[in-house]
Amino acid sequence: MVKQEYERWLAYDLEDPDLKPELLRIADDEAAIEDRFAVSLEFGTAGLRGTLGAGTNRMNIFVVRQATQGLANWVKTQGGTQTVAVSYDSRLKSDIFAKEAAGVLAANGINVRIYDALMPVPALSFATRYYKCNAGIMVTASHNPSKYNGYKAYGPDGCQMTDEAAAIVYEEIQKTDILTGAKHMSFAEGVENGLIRFVSDACKADFYAAIESRQVRPGLCRTAGLKLVYSPLNGTGLVPVTKILGDMGITDITIVPEQEYPSGYFTTCPYPNPEIFEALKYGLALAEKEGADLMLATDPDADRVGIAMKCPDGSYELVSGNEMGVLLLDYICAGRIEKGTMPKDPVAVMSIVSTPLADAVAAHYGVELRHVLTGFKWIGDQIAQLEAVGEEDRFIFGFEESYGYLAGTYVRDKDAVIGAMLICEMAAYYRSIGSSIKQRLEEIYAEYGRYLNKVDSFEFPGLTGMDKMKGIMENLRVAPPKEFAGIPVVTVTDYSKPEETGLPKANVLIYGLEDGSTVVVRPSGTEPKIKLYFTTKGKDLAEAQAKKDLLAEACKPILA
Repeated sequence: MVKQEYERWLAYDLEDPDLKPELLRIADDEAAIEDRFAVSLEFGTAGLRGTLGAGTNRMNIFVVRQATQGLANWVKTQGGTQTVAVSYDSRLKSDIFAKEAAGVLAANGINVRIYDALMPVPALSFATRYYKCNAGIMVTASHNPSKYNGYKAYGPDGCQMTDEAAAIVYEEIQKTDILTGAKHMSFAEGVENGLIRFVSDACKADFYAAIESRQVRPGLCRTAGLKLVYSPLNGTGLVPVTKILGDMGITDITIVPEQEYPSGYFTTCPYPNPEIFEALKYGLALAEKEGADLMLATDPDADRVGIAMKCPDGSYELVSGNEMGVLLLDYICAGRIEKGTMPKDPVAVMSIVSTPLADAVAAHYGVELRHVLTGFKWIGDQIAQLEAVGEEDRFIFGFEESYGYLAGTYVRDKDAVIGAMLICEMAAYYRSIGSSIKQRLEEIYAEYGRYLNKVDSFEFPGLTGMDKMKGIMENLRVAPPKEFAGIPVVTVTDYSKPEETGLPKANVLIYGLEDGSTVVVRPSGTEPKIKLYFTTKGKDLAEAQAKKDLLAEACKPILA
């Protein structure tokens, strides 16, 4: 069966000149053929993600066409505008895949609104809502290494697609022959027929205006003299981030030259991920040279932003996603109370794996902090619930520990553009009162306790990886740990039981320990890895770190 499919591909006109030579190269390599054809990339709520190449288990134009035909079949049952918005990032073949998707939609009689140049995830979410689309497509593999690409599907609300809709799309994909099943016309033909149109300048202007309207202290940045080093990590952030910062009055911006322009090769770092030190190395060196107040980096699809802050001794310290979430929550609350712009009964939202320090900060300001499953669509869902009763203005901020932030209801996914704006405004504000982000963070720890949040990842590569992960999670449920590092487990929350959690079903386990620490076990939804999230608290960082190290060591045998 596998060999037959390989030979069918080999005999077919594969259009993309990279595919046929790859197949010829592996003619005598059964393992390589198996790897490419034994399974298909699975379409889930995160869409598709995989290595670029030939075969059903790779990202290529045929996998994109098949997925888009499945999406088109679903859209055709939805009524409405019969329109889909499309955007893409700087990854290899992203622009090709976006145009292929547009060609399939057009051939199905569906209208397409596509950006005329690469634009980030939040811009796609915005356009989906702006044009009242039935769906949206973002071609990206987020922060994966350069050999990957992917395809995120969005619903009409601008959130990533719901489980129910994704299941229907997946069913339709299954019915579509990968090489011959998708209707297709060329991008040029779709444009000529008026079915494919570009996103208007008015839509882009409204996107920027919506972000700028969320400033907490408008005008502050013009006089604060903030000095910034910024890296778009060769992705989509350069144009939108510098436009917003320029409009705010931040002009002293040095762009990291090696990472300035779009490139899918990401030659400066193994993972173009603002969470990791390697991705920020060039920016940190430049920040030290320039004496910048702040070093900022956005990931390739510009939905996540990471920073390094300047310390009193002139060195730079990376700020974790949890710390930044807490800093921004604190800044937005204090600033909006001061300016009289805080809504009545304000609501903030965070994921269940994010820091409990945020609960303490929210309580201090009288803000209701809601906890949702991991994945920003669940934060978007909370905004939708508020919107349904005409109360969306109550939403002031949402975040997850993996560097995703949103303030405002104009999009329904994390947005590094507004994240960058608010972080810079916050830095400018603290600078203007003789303080700094570092100083404010230390004050927060002094007030609420020294929390430490760390994530360890365990990878399970290869075709058997997913089975191993499944076995580990099953084992944890059958024989739950009674203690970690000698600290008794006092609570176990199993998110696969919605009747107990009140949230939708999810493959997550949270262990509450006697000393107040927590251990969260969660398989990644997009990569073959299990993530462990540790929260510890101590009188200082050393004590909190020592507790984390003990817990991490105790978890290793469980994941062996």
